[in-house]
Amino acid sequence: MGHQDPVKGAAFYALGVGAWRDYVTLLHIPYTLWHLSYVAIGAAMAPALHADRLGWSLLAFFLALGIGAHALDELGGRPLRTRIPRPVLLSLAAVSVAAAVGLGVVAAATVTVTIVPFILFGVFIVFAYNMELFGGRFHSDLWFALSWGAFPMLTGYWVNSQELNPAVLVVAAFCFVTSLAQRRLSSRARWLRRRVDRVEGTVHLLGGGTQSLDRDSLLGVPEVTLKLLALSMVLLAAGLVAWRLGV
Repeated sequence: MGHQDPVKGAAFYALGVGAWRDYVTLLHIPYTLWHLSYVAIGAAMAPALHADRLGWSLLAFFLALGIGAHALDELGGRPLRTRIPRPVLLSLAAVSVAAAVGLGVVAAATVTVTIVPFILFGVFIVFAYNMELFGGRFHSDLWFALSWGAFPMLTGYWVNSQELNPAVLVVAAFCFVTSLAQRRLSSRARWLRRRVDRVEGTVHLLGGGTQSLDRDSLLGVPEVTLKLLALSMVLLAAGLVAWRLGV
């Protein structure tokens, strides 16, 4: 099976249809790295940054979000157009979320039992958001920003500190707002890629002159912005962690 045309793909990071490419596409790599960065930012804000706790937290979120949540999302209508068999998607979701919970249980037993509410919320939102349970009440822009923005950051901080303060809440609000921006931009890009066949139009410029409008030009702004934001968040997180570890 040949590769899809980039503009015709279901997402700018979609590699194509079939075989191993489907599994790489399923990970939503730019977005997964973006949200894992929030975990690292939270850990870097803690009074004491424990590298081992950060590593296990990143792994847990990668399993639950990067694999589990995205597998559940693909089960609902195949938005990425992969050909991964349904039983495989179900198995990926079940095993990855169970493994993430297992890591959380270990953290509760060895670090702090106060992490349990974070585990419970994480499991709930993975299924409630991605499977659109309760009539889709939790599948909204605001719940996306809370669940995949503020929540990872607060978890990364809490597992390293077991406390909260106003500064942490301000940074959690930053993660919430940037995730909300991501959601708005990606929603528009997804709509153009998956629902729009072609665009025809002309922009009339002040002072004269015209510029044609097409699908590519409308996709360019949100998708380039998303790529830059994802990269900037990873760089910010990496820089903060390196600074805290004295690298």
